[in-house]
Amino acid sequence: MFATLSDRLADTFKNLRGKGRLSEADIDATAREIRIALLEADVALPVVKDFVGAVKERARGEEVSGALNPAQQIIKIVNEELVTILGGETRRLRYAKTGPTVIMLAGLQGAGKTTLAAKLALWLKDQGKSPVLVACDLQRPNAVNQLQVNGERAGVPVFAPEAGNGSGDPVAVARASIEEAKRKLYDVVIVDTAGRLGVDAELMQQASDIRDAVQPDEVLFVVDAMIGQDAVITAQAFLDGVGYDGVVLTKLDGDARGGAALSIASITGRPVMFASNGEKLTDFDLFHPDRMASRILDMGDMMTLIEQAEKSFDSEQAMKAAAKLSGQGGEFTLDDFLEQMQQVRKLGSMSKIMGMLPGMGQFREQLENFDEREIDRIQAIIQSMTPAERANPKMIDGSRRARIAKGSGRMVSDVNQLVDRFFEARKMMMQMARGGGMPGMPGMPGMPGAGKRSKQKAAPKKGKGAKKSGNPAKAAQEAAAAKEKAAAAAANPFGNPDAEPIDYEAAAANLNLPKDFSKFLK
Repeated sequence: MFATLSDRLADTFKNLRGKGRLSEADIDATAREIRIALLEADVALPVVKDFVGAVKERARGEEVSGALNPAQQIIKIVNEELVTILGGETRRLRYAKTGPTVIMLAGLQGAGKTTLAAKLALWLKDQGKSPVLVACDLQRPNAVNQLQVNGERAGVPVFAPEAGNGSGDPVAVARASIEEAKRKLYDVVIVDTAGRLGVDAELMQQASDIRDAVQPDEVLFVVDAMIGQDAVITAQAFLDGVGYDGVVLTKLDGDARGGAALSIASITGRPVMFASNGEKLTDFDLFHPDRMASRILDMGDMMTLIEQAEKSFDSEQAMKAAAKLSGQGGEFTLDDFLEQMQQVRKLGSMSKIMGMLPGMGQFREQLENFDEREIDRIQAIIQSMTPAERANPKMIDGSRRARIAKGSGRMVSDVNQLVDRFFEARKMMMQMARGGGMPGMPGMPGMPGAGKRSKQKAAPKKGKGAKKSGNPAKAAQEAAAAKEKAAAAAANPFGNPDAEPIDYEAAAANLNLPKDFSKFLK
């Protein structure tokens, strides 16, 4: 979503690196590039003016002039200002003190309200709540059926007394849903309302009537992040006509420029509360302004990655794998490798996971072209092996590799590549697990394994030339030559065995030292 903006800002900051002091011209040039980057990302003009003005004012202040690294200080300022226009801090749901918490969704048709209702219900279910979905979109064909299907996928009940498709009273359905929730002890009611192709009086009136009927604790405006400046206009129109407490951005995984996300919170004064960034029901979470700003500046989003890992990873399996890598729980096998790979798959697509790491913006093209099916191919190869082969890959010879390739529908070269990569990866992971640092890299002061490496270097290595000849006569000749060479080395302290022995007395006589200099040689 923010690829264009990220690339432009990265190029801008690249010009600042290496400068010990920033001149007025440097600040103006940086502000101009930031302004262009934001406008190209479709950020609203008033937001751009305020943002650039704040950055310039702080860049000219004491915090930069007294900084050890002004360029890094500018990046810090931009990051903080991005957090500010994105809402400042994470806004969480307000729950009712008594009775069910009512959440009403509003927005234009096509924004993804019905799918998002199920995502929100699943998210609340994971938080320990007991939600119910309410089908109040009785206008759009099959809207009720779509909500029922999504509710079933999420494992959440759906209250849908009307078939919809243009008939029924959505206000009556909304009112009846509150009584249904109280009767069946649901603690959260999510009301899915109808959308239109544009803002009109009928839509506003219907949304207002539903709001008055259920008195929601939270009204969330659902907006498609890909529609650009129209998102800001629509958000303001809904705010004036119906009113809402927070914004939910959908389709953040799209290829639009993302200016709407940077503009809505600043213009409407309502925070972005949730974000949907994929088609799966689990591709939904709280919106964190600081993490989004960090992603835009290609600083990664490690907190989100850690949280997803904590949800998805089996801690017991992870501990067992760590024990094996450290040499305390047996040998790390292909079965363990497959289990770890399946754990990673639960986090989502590899391109999304890698995109959360700092500095991965420069590899965006490679990440976009990553073939997710490659993991399935690796899994097919491993599962085509026998249990004994997975436990001891060293036993996989040529005939076995041919059989495995045939069973998995791959080439023998693919099997060879997987086995070789497994041994290399296992060696590296074991080295790291034992505190030896990265294999093949020299130990550095303060780094794990530095001491070990220095000892290894000090130990003499046995070269291939140390082998003796099988011919007794030749072996005796080699031994005599080695003895002679060792004697020459002892006679020459400079360590060159091929040089002639030095006559030190003759050398001293040839120096022509002063007569009284001999007392210094005693």
